Amino acid sequence: MRSLLGLIFLSATLVADPTNDRKVVLGLVDTCAPAPKTYDAEGFKADGQVHAIFYDTLPWNGKPTRAFAWIGLPAKREGKIPGIVLVHGGGGTAYKEWVQKWNAQGFAAISIAVEGQTDVDEKKEAKGRPVWARHAFSGPSRDGTFADTKLPVKEQWMYHALADTMLANSLLRSLPEVDAAKIGVMGVSWGGVITSTIIGLDERFAFGIPTYGCGHLFDAENHWGVALHDNEGYKQVWDGMNYADHVKMPVLWFSWPQDNHFPLGCQAENYRKAPGPRMVSLISKMGHSHPAGWNPPDSYAFAKSVVETGKPWGSSPSATTKDGHAIAIFASSMPLDRAVLISTTDQGFTGTRKWVETPAAFEAKTMTASAPLPAGTTAWYVNAFADKLTLSSDYQEIK
Repeated sequence: MRSLLGLIFLSATLVADPTNDRKVVLGLVDTCAPAPKTYDAEGFKADGQVHAIFYDTLPWNGKPTRAFAWIGLPAKREGKIPGIVLVHGGGGTAYKEWVQKWNAQGFAAISIAVEGQTDVDEKKEAKGRPVWARHAFSGPSRDGTFADTKLPVKEQWMYHALADTMLANSLLRSLPEVDAAKIGVMGVSWGGVITSTIIGLDERFAFGIPTYGCGHLFDAENHWGVALHDNEGYKQVWDGMNYADHVKMPVLWFSWPQDNHFPLGCQAENYRKAPGPRMVSLISKMGHSHPAGWNPPDSYAFAKSVVETGKPWGSSPSATTKDGHAIAIFASSMPLDRAVLISTTDQGFTGTRKWVETPAAFEAKTMTASAPLPAGTTAWYVNAFADKLTLSSDYQEIK
């Protein structure tokens, strides 16, 4: 009997406490508030104003860790400048080019590696992707799709990925050239998952740009749903939905209808729960990659509008159906010149549906777009355009 009771007690102590784990996660901002110590990354050649560094991150399994990053300031600047933290996706790393693109827009930028890697390709092809060399002070790397949630929360990869991102924010905030009140965060794919969670945790960020990645993935109709449907650690601790009601900053939800990783319905569930100002941009044929995320002008235009005016340049306050028509109302500080309806009659995962574009009537005075819905429409949204910029209405499902 004594042995049996001991086993029961041991099993109980191994069961994670989601409430306590969320408290630990919520406390990360205070833990990561001091600016971390930085070190020059030897062997990495600077490129103009952009140079490679390591910075101290949180201990993992009792050992000190660091993160590799590229950091840079614009060559020309007047007064304090805005900044941005950049978080890569699966198979990615810290990217010098991404920093340079934001520097060219007048932002200080830091692109961080959140899996203990540098940007040195060891030339060992893995499914066609580079294999980035790990450094001596690396923390955890990602284990599948939240496959490590049975571990203590401080040993899990997501805990350290969030901490690395918050510490990068603290680092930028400590630079005398940077306006600490105007620093945002952008993440691509897995980096978008990190971003969709951190915007509900680190209220120091002035804006967020989750690209492709989002929360509410446990009921996705693809590999995310398979991996996460019964994963209570993800659902109760790491899913950004747990913290979405704290999102007060402006957020750009940036993706495309054919994305084969992140469903538009999950993204919409996430942004509808966040009370802060939102902008949605769903770009047809955008593609899923780091360059596909950083090349369009939309993220830069959004960030500039927020740091200059405190709000996104555009939004869509309403999207409804009436008498067989889709009707979307837009608000914009830029002239909108046309609109299109994007719709599908297919069922299932949004990334594998056929999406069709049809013209929409657009009334510039009221910024209202309308278009007849094709028979059998199951989902739709409307895109309005300000030159090369895309402003989308909220994604709509028709049950």
